[in-house]
Amino acid sequence: MTTLRDKVFVTAEYALPLVQEWKDNGERIAFTNGCFDLMHVGHVLYLEESRTLADRLIVGLNADSSVRTLKGQGRPIQDEYNRSHVLAALQSVDMVILFSEDTPYQLIQLISPNILVKGGDWKVEEIVGSDLVLERGGQVYSLKYLEGHSTTNIEQRILQRNTQE
Repeated sequence: MTTLRDKVFVTAEYALPLVQEWKDNGERIAFTNGCFDLMHVGHVLYLEESRTLADRLIVGLNADSSVRTLKGQGRPIQDEYNRSHVLAALQSVDMVILFSEDTPYQLIQLISPNILVKGGDWKVEEIVGSDLVLERGGQVYSLKYLEGHSTTNIEQRILQRNTQE
């Protein structure tokens, strides 16, 4: 039985043997990435749809230091340990790999997925790593964005409620 610990990897190097095993078995690998700070229905539906595109779904998760660089000092709200384990608990997610760089470009280069996926707020040509995947004959998708569902929106609603009390 697979446990959460079996699905969360601190570095790509630890994950690569399992990824290679999947590839050797002829399984198609999809990759997506993000901060996934406060999980919400938009995240869940996006990950479920991403998983339908391949046999396996790997999620590159921004480490805490990376989230702070991208989103500011108040973020992440949830630390990388909590975010990675919540993601790994989802049935649609086969593996979570932490990365501390600003973008997952190096991780995509190492994993070499068949499919690269991001939310609809990204144009295909703007998706980091799309050049790597496309030049190897892979596919890149920008999935529909579910309006009104974001960590920032949740954070703002919480702050507004606290100031009204």
